[in-house]
This record gives sequence, structure tokens and C-alpha cells, in this order.
Amino acid sequence: MRSARLLAILIGLIAVLGSMPGIQTALAQQETIEIPPLPRPRPDRDAQPAQPAAVTPADGTAADAIAAVSSVPQPVVLTARITDQGAPIPEGLVWRVFEGAPGEDGEMALVAKADAGSAQLDLPPGDYVVHVAYGQAQVSEPITVVPGANNFGIVLEAGALRLNSAVTGDIPISPTLLQFDIFTAGDDASRALVVDNLPPNEIVTLNAGTYHIVSRFGAVNAVVRADLRVEPGQLTDATLYHHAAEISFKLVSEEAGEAIADVEWTVKTADGATVFSERGAFPSTVLSEGEYLVLAKLGDQVYNREVQVQPGSPREIELLTSIY
Repeated sequence: MRSARLLAILIGLIAVLGSMPGIQTALAQQETIEIPPLPRPRPDRDAQPAQPAAVTPADGTAADAIAAVSSVPQPVVLTARITDQGAPIPEGLVWRVFEGAPGEDGEMALVAKADAGSAQLDLPPGDYVVHVAYGQAQVSEPITVVPGANNFGIVLEAGALRLNSAVTGDIPISPTLLQFDIFTAGDDASRALVVDNLPPNEIVTLNAGTYHIVSRFGAVNAVVRADLRVEPGQLTDATLYHHAAEISFKLVSEEAGEAIADVEWTVKTADGATVFSERGAFPSTVLSEGEYLVLAKLGDQVYNREVQVQPGSPREIELLTSIY
């Protein structure tokens, strides 16, 4: 009976405790609750795609990053033509690329050079000046390199010139005695030398335009000048004629005799200007037509002769010792 009564009391006490709010909450916190996994979110069809973040160096700004990208060299191809309708020049070109703006010294820095018909370079984006030369023809043009492929074609507007000279009457002149100088057109004060000491029959490439040509026969005073026009895409052949002759001298004791050695020679113009002097037995020179005084000094003795030079074939002049 006592055991049954104790059991009934215990059951009642548990019932009373279970009805109290605080005790009920504490018991609930001790329970293990299983939480199911959350469902994966569905994509928002109206949402805009995310923009990539700007790449910024650890020690710089976004502007620095953009500048770094813009300094990456880009492929550049340079070609040139004689005329606008001509084919690309395959070889013989010299390319030079300069910075687009001068530096503190006032000079534009050279950044690239190539000797080829087509120049293939890598240049950072920016402004440059390209200079191309083909023989004596040359041109400079500004270019702007941008990201991606860059192809630039330059038109030289050039022609060619081939020069020769002869003595009046179509008498040929030895090539060893001929040289040409080419100047820009204009008066003496404004002319600029383009080519000097050019041998005969050599083709020279020039920008189209008018040029002042000087032909020198020998090294004294046989000079002929002319203005010639060079047309784009054409070869201009020109022959300039001299009124002069090649002259040789000898001092002899009789006509057609053996030349005497160790003679000092001097040739003067009619107004007394010395145009030639040499020491030897058989000197030669080229003289423009006109009157000259020839002097031959042998030891203390001086022999002289007045001569008239006419245009023509080479000529020999004798001075006789026996007539003095």
C-alpha cells in the first residue's frame, strides 16, 4: 500500500512540473532538431550580368592599369609605292620611325629602323612620324598606332633620272672624266644639294619635281648646267653637251719629239687666272673652249705658247724649246 501511494505522489509531482512554462522551455532546448537543407535559389531572369571588377595594381590606380594595357606593343606593317597606282616596292627601302613629339632637346627620338621592302614592327599605341627613303626619294608621314593590327601604305611620288654628257658634235667623253651634281630647283642662294659626284649612266631615284643639274667634265672649268623635270613613275634620260676638249701638253726640242721630263706646267686664262698647274713630262687636263696661255718651266728657263681650245676630240699641244 505504501509503495502504491509513493508512486501516485511521484506521478502527480511530474505532472505539476510539466505544466510550468519555464520547465517546459528548458526541456525543449535539450531536444535535437533536424533542419533540412535549404533549396538552391532560382536565377533571376531580370537581373543584369555582373560587371568584371577593374584590375588595379596593388600600388596603383585603375588609370595606371589602363595605361599599362595601352603600352603593350601592337603589330605594325609599313609598305611604300612609287605612285598611288603602283605595286608595293619589294626592296631597297630604309624605314625610320620617330616619336610623334620632340623631346626636351627638340629632337624626335628614333624608336625603330628597318631595311626592307615591307617593314613589320611592334610599336606601343601612340603617335609617330614615319620616314622612308628609296634611293634619293624620301617622304615623312605621321601615323597613329591603335590596339590591333595596323597597316600603313605610303606613296613616294618618285621618278628616276639617268645622266650623261658628250662634247658638242656627239663626241663621247670618258666616264672617268664625268661627274654630276644634283640640286633642288631655284636660285643659287636657295638650292640644296641632293646628290654629288654622281657618275654617268647611273640611275638615281628622286622625288618628282624639277632639279638643277651640274655636269663637270674634268676638274678645271668645263661645266654645263641645266634644269630637268622628273616625272612620277618615269625614268628621265638626259645628255648634257660640253663646249670643251681634253688637252695634253709636252715640251719637246723638235716637232713630234720625245717629251722632256720634270717640267713645271701652268695654264692661264686670257684674263690671267691660273686654271691648271702640274709637274711632269706629259700632263693632261680638260679645258672649256677659249684662249689660254701655256707656260712650261724647265730649270730656270720658261717657255710659253698661246693656244685656242675648240670643242672636239682629245688634242695634244707641243711647246718647242728650239724656237726660243
